[in-house]
Amino acid sequence: MRILVVGAGAIGGYFGARLAEAHQDVTFLVRPKRAAQLAAGLFVRSPKGDIDIAAPKLVTEAALREPFDLILLSCKAFDLDAAMDSFARAMGPDSLVLPLLNGLAHIGKLQGRFGSDSILGGQCQISTTLDEEGRVIHLNDTHTLGFGELDGARTERIEAVKTTLATGKFDAGLSRNILQDMWEKWLFIATMAGVTCLMRASLGDIETGGGQSVALSLFDECVAVAAGNGHGPRAGIQERIKAMLMTPGSTLTASMLRDLEGRKKTEHEHILGDFLARAGGVSTAVLEICLAHLRAYEARRLREA
Repeated sequence: MRILVVGAGAIGGYFGARLAEAHQDVTFLVRPKRAAQLAAGLFVRSPKGDIDIAAPKLVTEAALREPFDLILLSCKAFDLDAAMDSFARAMGPDSLVLPLLNGLAHIGKLQGRFGSDSILGGQCQISTTLDEEGRVIHLNDTHTLGFGELDGARTERIEAVKTTLATGKFDAGLSRNILQDMWEKWLFIATMAGVTCLMRASLGDIETGGGQSVALSLFDECVAVAAGNGHGPRAGIQERIKAMLMTPGSTLTASMLRDLEGRKKTEHEHILGDFLARAGGVSTAVLEICLAHLRAYEARRLREA
């Protein structure tokens, strides 16, 4: 299976490197600046084992000529339109797109551009970043990639994807209910991003400051929104997330907080804004405050740019 990884950033770089390490046919679609950086190699530093790929297969948009079997898409949600343009020539009649973006709005956009039958569901659970040298730094012990047909079907093509991804040294799981998995990740990220950005603090520091009730109220609102859309979290998932939110001393934060502290553009509209847009009649007072806070940050960031 020929795999095109769109972007060799923190997430695409990690999972793409793991698959290349397993001798899969992996090519990274990169911009010229990242291509120059990767000329010295693709390097991953991880508690699960480091990877050094001296000569990763790279291609730029201008040089893309032929279709790939699987497109692994890991861009920021606000870069989706540009990303779709960049890999359009890699789409053949049997090509599949496996997106690892946050939220759900990207599914409709991808289906509208490339056809519903070409798009899989996907979500990953991993904390990664790029250091100043462009190395992928894996920040925790989790590296899970879930995927599946959006309708839950067990097809020949999804079995082929499963066989390929299973060769990588990460936890790859074929899901029969990938939309539910995506909703559960989304409500967790909305809670984490909302409260840690609002408080500018980790969960442990929020608990120390007496803000744990705010985190739990936001989570309850997100659960209600998800339930109103037919995807309330399963009992085990709900209790696990609540336990994480209530862990004293936790250093856990959302990656959006790192973006905010770095004065970078955030995915607040795609994670919190779209979540709020689906609220219907659900009470969302805390979610609205969190979103307003991030919108105010973005307005200031743009004004001072």
